[in-house]
Amino acid sequence: MRIAVLCSRVRVEEKLLLKALQARGAIAERVDVRQLALEVGSDNLPGYDAILVRCISHSRAYYVTRILDAQGVPVVNSHHVIATCGDKLLTTAALIEAGVPTPRTLIAFTLETALTAIEEMGYPVVIKPVHGSWGRLLAKVNDREAAEAILEHKHTLGGVNHSIFYIQEYIAKPQRDIRTLVVGDEVVYAIYRRSSHWITNTARGGEALSCPITPPIAELSLAAARAVGGGIVAVDLLETPDDRLLVNEVNHTPEFHGAMQATSVDIPGRIADYVLTIATQ
Repeated sequence: MRIAVLCSRVRVEEKLLLKALQARGAIAERVDVRQLALEVGSDNLPGYDAILVRCISHSRAYYVTRILDAQGVPVVNSHHVIATCGDKLLTTAALIEAGVPTPRTLIAFTLETALTAIEEMGYPVVIKPVHGSWGRLLAKVNDREAAEAILEHKHTLGGVNHSIFYIQEYIAKPQRDIRTLVVGDEVVYAIYRRSSHWITNTARGGEALSCPITPPIAELSLAAARAVGGGIVAVDLLETPDDRLLVNEVNHTPEFHGAMQATSVDIPGRIADYVLTIATQ
């Protein structure tokens, strides 16, 4: 069995995944996406039984999977999953269409309509870029003055990350959120990400702690994964003050080195098993 691990930078996760695949008897090879020149409509990367996409760059993952998906070799994750999860608006739309509970979200296309939408929703709100990860460029807006300043900055900066105003209700979570990893039809782990800051991403200093996989957490995580197309995805859950769970985001290329400090689950091993299963189907 030959597996290509498609990436640019080799992080802790990619080293562990290559090792886990090789420990299971697979020929696992790192393929540097930066060195590829893919021909549209041709057989690129021949000889592999499956391709595991671990690109940090969303744009690279987006386009390379569009080409590779057409070749008939299993690609994990698929172009559909990466396209959906790489855009917060598309993710939110997919979740809502599948009946998955999410924070209320409004989209606006001009500074003036964005300000009106924020005032209608009520402070505080969270403004996010439609593309982005690691908790970057998020803003909690507490009043009109802050809203006007942030919207003006985004309007002046322009570009794809700032020209679409993604406005979400602020959820007063208990200084933590919940991240789960779904691999196929299984919730592999759940962790709390705790922080005194309202942004609890481990990339922003959040502390990873063990979280039990309760039936509601498992059910909601699986529903969110199905909504975006399945595969290997991380699901971020928010606990509301009235004890509900909401799906905040779904990540298509999850990091997991932080989670390994809070769980005894063999995360790279479970991912490797899934990829090898997909390769034999």
